[in-house]
Amino acid sequence: MKNLHKTCCYIIGLVLAGALGHSHSAQLQVQPQQQTQLPLQGSAQYAAQPVPQFQAQAAVANAPMPLINLSPEQLAANPALAARLNTLLPDERNSVLVYEHSNRGVVNINTKSRQRDFFFEYNSEEGGSGVVFDKQGHILTNFHVVEDAREITVTLFNGSPYKATPVGGDPLTDLAVLKIDAPASELFPLTFGDSNSLLVGERIYAIGNPFGLERTYTTGIISSLNRTIGSQQRGRTIKQVIQIDAAINPGSSGGALLNTAGQLIGINTAIASRSGDNAGVGFAIPVNTVARIVPMLIKEGKVVRPDIGIFRVLTAEQGGVYVILLEQDGPAHKAGVVGPMPIVERVQRPGLFSERRTVRNADPDLITAINGRPVISGEDFIGQVEENRPGDTITLTVIRDGKELKIPVTLK
Repeated sequence: MKNLHKTCCYIIGLVLAGALGHSHSAQLQVQPQQQTQLPLQGSAQYAAQPVPQFQAQAAVANAPMPLINLSPEQLAANPALAARLNTLLPDERNSVLVYEHSNRGVVNINTKSRQRDFFFEYNSEEGGSGVVFDKQGHILTNFHVVEDAREITVTLFNGSPYKATPVGGDPLTDLAVLKIDAPASELFPLTFGDSNSLLVGERIYAIGNPFGLERTYTTGIISSLNRTIGSQQRGRTIKQVIQIDAAINPGSSGGALLNTAGQLIGINTAIASRSGDNAGVGFAIPVNTVARIVPMLIKEGKVVRPDIGIFRVLTAEQGGVYVILLEQDGPAHKAGVVGPMPIVERVQRPGLFSERRTVRNADPDLITAINGRPVISGEDFIGQVEENRPGDTITLTVIRDGKELKIPVTLK
């Protein structure tokens, strides 16, 4: 038997034509930036939380960012910090205060599992990061950090270890929720920001446990928005991902991405690297996706995605998708969506047998938009449908026989 210890970080082989050459690793798919809104279903209680223990202040003259203050209790507990703050420049002061406020909400996660290679079965230990979600002990992390783990230990900011129980996971968004039995006094949930309002160039901060170094703090900017990366579910992608240049290394997965107000704006999930080390290209799941997915994981243990009753589509060259396979009596079929239809043709021929029958398929509906938003590809079609919930009604824009139709479909 042999024991292995390693740290978790989802690593993507980056391929940029003409810049980095070719790679046999999984490609990072880069999509043009466009502003889209994600529903915050089931998460209003989290998104609307007041910022605990610090408040936004009016920016001082020439300060490039809002300043925050710790509570009197926090300052009294650390007089050296209180005295030092007054000597810092505004941006330094804000950076320090963001860490002092937020670092207690980031945890270290260690997992144990059994792995097998061609010859041996062995014990494997891995490390990652997580974020305190609420006072009830729910911990948010990446799905790939805890996947296949037999034993999970969460260590809080004060060094207290707790055995964790999986609550739910979603490989498609690489998110998972754990539960620990810790007193509320030791839990410091991070406040949610709004990832839909982010801008390229904004200052950001990342806290995680790279290489097992607890609550490591790095800083950078938002390098791009609306990136698309591969997900843990084969053949699917994660959309609207935040690209950052802050140092993200193995073990940082599941850690917090923060804005200058100390609010959570993303969960660090992956790096693009050939060596496995930080190359200045990191990715985070946006917090608005977290706010939509996590309440479902806590309630159901999984993400309940809607069904439109279309089994297969084909991306059209001009944009949109053709309906290739419909579920009989499914939501789309009942609403009047049309797939390929067999047409019988009879051809007159001279001779004893004067007729020949042939069968061909009529053109199916071409879906060009959902709720007025253009559909670009099959993956985009699935993603737009899954932004809704069972029971929601969406409007498909379809082209049939050269005419545009609007078809409402109630998802199940």
